[in-house]
Amino acid sequence: MTENQTVQACIDAWTQSIEAISELLAPLPTDAWNRPTECPGWSVRDVVSHVIALESELLGDPRPIHSLPGDLRHITGEFARYMELPVDKRRCHTAPEMTGELEYTVIRRSRALRNAKHEPDDLVRWPAGPLSRDVTYTELLRLRAFDVWVHEQDLRRALGVPGNLDSAAALISRDIMLAGLPKVLAKSVGAPPGTTLALDVSGPVEFLRTVRIDDDGRATIDETVSLAPDVRLTLDWETYLRLACGRGRPGPVTVDGDQELGARLLAHFAVTP
Repeated sequence: MTENQTVQACIDAWTQSIEAISELLAPLPTDAWNRPTECPGWSVRDVVSHVIALESELLGDPRPIHSLPGDLRHITGEFARYMELPVDKRRCHTAPEMTGELEYTVIRRSRALRNAKHEPDDLVRWPAGPLSRDVTYTELLRLRAFDVWVHEQDLRRALGVPGNLDSAAALISRDIMLAGLPKVLAKSVGAPPGTTLALDVSGPVEFLRTVRIDDDGRATIDETVSLAPDVRLTLDWETYLRLACGRGRPGPVTVDGDQELGARLLAHFAVTP
C-alpha cells in the first residue's frame, strides 16, 4: 500500500465509524442521550459532544468560551479539563441540536479531507491541549480513526447495539493499542529485563503477540510465538479494547504464569490518556 493509499484508508475508516455514530443516534429516544457510558463522567450526549468538538477543532473552529463547574469529580488533570470544556458546554443541548451539529460537522470535515493538500509526511498539529504535538498527516488520520471508533464502541455498549468490532478502524485501533503495550510492560509495570509477555486475543479480531524486554530494558513487540513466557494473557477482542482504553471492569482474562506480574499488568494496561 502506498502512502497516499494509507491516507485514504484512514479517511475511509474514519468515515465508516463516524457515519455509524450518526446512524446510532438517528432513532435514539430523548432519555437515551443521558445514559452513562464507560467514559468516566460522560453520558451518550457527552461522548457525541467530544467527537464533535475534536472534529470542529481540526476544522479551525474556535474553542467555546465556557467556565467548568468545580464539582466534576472525573476531572483529574489539565488534559481532562481541556477535553471536558466543550463537552460541558453542550450539556444543555437538545437531541435535535446534537444530531444536527454532528451531521453538519461531518459534512464539513469530509469536505475538508477531500480538499486537503497535505502530503502524508507533512507535519500537522494534533489538538490535545497539554498533550498537543506535531504529527504526520497520516498519523493524525490514524489517531482520528482510532478515537472515533473507540467512541463508537463506547456508544454501542451504552446503547446495547453491538457492531463494527472488525471494521477497518478496528484494525487501525488494534495496531495503535498494541504499539503502546511494550511501554506498559517496561515502564508502567516496571518488569525487569528478560521478561516475556504473550498475548492471545480471540474474537472478531484475533491475534498473537509477544512482548520482550531485552537486557538493556528496551521492550519490543512482534508476532513470534514464545513457548515459555513469564506471563500469558488470554482474552477476547472487546475485553482487550476495554482494558487498553481504560473502560470499566474488563471481561474474563486468563492469566497463566507469574500471577503477580499479570495482576500488575492488568492494573496498568490502559494506553490512552
